[in-house]
Order: sequence, then structure tokens, then C-alpha cells
Amino acid sequence: MVHHIETIQQHHKTLGYPALKHPMMSIHRFEDLPPFQTREKVRFSLGFYTISLKKDYECKSTYGQTSYDFNEGVMGFTAPRQVSAIDVDFTSPNEGWLLLIHPDFFKNTSFAAKMKSYTYFHYAVNEALILSDEEESEIEHVFKSIQSEYHRPIDSFSKDVLISKIDLLLTLCNRFYHRQFITRKTPNSTLLSKFELLLDDFFNSKDSFESFPTVSYFSEKLNMSSKYLSDVLVSLTGQSTLNHIHNKLIDKAKEKLSTTNLTVNEIAYQLGFEHSQSFSKLFKNKTNLSPMEFRQSFN
Repeated sequence: MVHHIETIQQHHKTLGYPALKHPMMSIHRFEDLPPFQTREKVRFSLGFYTISLKKDYECKSTYGQTSYDFNEGVMGFTAPRQVSAIDVDFTSPNEGWLLLIHPDFFKNTSFAAKMKSYTYFHYAVNEALILSDEEESEIEHVFKSIQSEYHRPIDSFSKDVLISKIDLLLTLCNRFYHRQFITRKTPNSTLLSKFELLLDDFFNSKDSFESFPTVSYFSEKLNMSSKYLSDVLVSLTGQSTLNHIHNKLIDKAKEKLSTTNLTVNEIAYQLGFEHSQSFSKLFKNKTNLSPMEFRQSFN
């Protein structure tokens, strides 16, 4: 059973958090919040965004192929309605920050679309942002600034000021995630190699497919979220997971067009396309030639 908590107010009441200063958001230090314990595993979803900085956290997790002890600054993000779970041995961080923001807070603002562009809200728990000491200090400074504004009496400027500070916080997190992709190139390069092997194995294992592989197929094989896999591949190669799949698909199509007498329709169906028009459109987008024009170039 999944327990859904729609509002921040309901969340505060359930966990015994302090009363809200703002109807659409809240910010607290973990050390000021009551401890939370459960006697059974709980699955839940929230109707709002969560942004956390966890310090002195007695928990171990993995990033890529490496194990990390989360006793230093680690940031986590969840989007509304993601299903999460808390185990029986769950403990709250001893220090850090927790920022909760309902999506309605950004309603009718230009920032609403930008908020959806931050893909790290869809990363898995083990794909957390691990901060350097300098980055942690910079992030904490922004949290303190948001907290200061949160405790001010609400006026006509409050929303714009808070959004500008949230924007700064998330932009910094975006910058630090991209730094993390670069500085942790060893595990990420290993990830790229594993992905390429999976891609080769899939397309070389048989001549035809019921459907061509999806991004989620590979992310599940690699035990990570689709968004995280794609962002790592973009940082290493400049191309998303879907682009890599399409490139391999076109390579396979070129092989069939140049070495067999199969029709374009037959090749399209063998490669998992329901409609040959979709195959032809993708082929032309990738090569600037139709499948028949490509085949004729070999005659």
C-alpha cells in the first residue's frame, strides 16, 4: 500500500513538524525537527517537491560503482508523486536542511517550466549529489537565505524573492551535478562501457525484435534511473540514451539494406517498428537519405 500525502500542511501534521509560515512551502534544519521512526516498511508519495541537504547521516549508499558513507554533505531531490520507501531501520539525518515546495507555488510564473527542466528530481536515491566542502558551504548559504525570507511576513514581494532564491539553489545544484559527472569519470566511463556492451548484445543477439529497446530497458539493466543514465551519457558523449539507441538501430538498418534483399517494410518490422513510415522518417533524419536511396548508393 502506498500512502499519499498531498499537502505540506498534512505532511507537517503527520510528522509533528512546526506550523507552516507559508501555505505552499516550508524550510527547516534537520536538527530542529522531531525524530521519525517506523515499526514497518512504509511506501509513500508526496504531492510536492523535496530538496534536502543531509549531513552526519548514518547511512551508506552507492554512486555508480562506488560505495559512499553519507556522513558528509549529500543532496537529494524528489518530484511530486514519486513513490518512495522508508525501512524499519530508517534514521533521520542529524544535521542538514529540508525544503518542501508545492508545485502550485510556481503556478502562473515563468519558473514553472524551468522547474520541470531539472532532471535530477527524477534520479534514484543512490544517484545523490555529493558536495565538496566549498560547495556545501555555498549551498548552506542559500538555504539560510531562503529560511530568512520564509520567516518574514508575507507581502507582495515574497513570492518573487523566494522563487529567485530557489532558482539560485537549483542552478547551483545543476552546476555541481555536472561537476560530479566530470570529476567521477572513472565510474562513469565504466558505466558507458557497460551501456555500450548491453547495446551491442541486444542488437547482435538476434536478427529481429518484437520492439526496439527503450531507455528504461537499459536503465533497469544498469540499476539506475533513466534520467540519470541519459544525463551521464550526455556529459560523456554529447548524446542522450535515446540517441545512442537510434544510432545503433540505424547501423543495423544500414547492414540489412546493404547486405540483404529484404524490403524496407520487412526491415522496419524486423527492427521493431510497428509502421515502416516511422522507420523511414528516423532513417532519413539520421542519414539525410531515405532507406531506398541508401540502398541504391550501393548499386
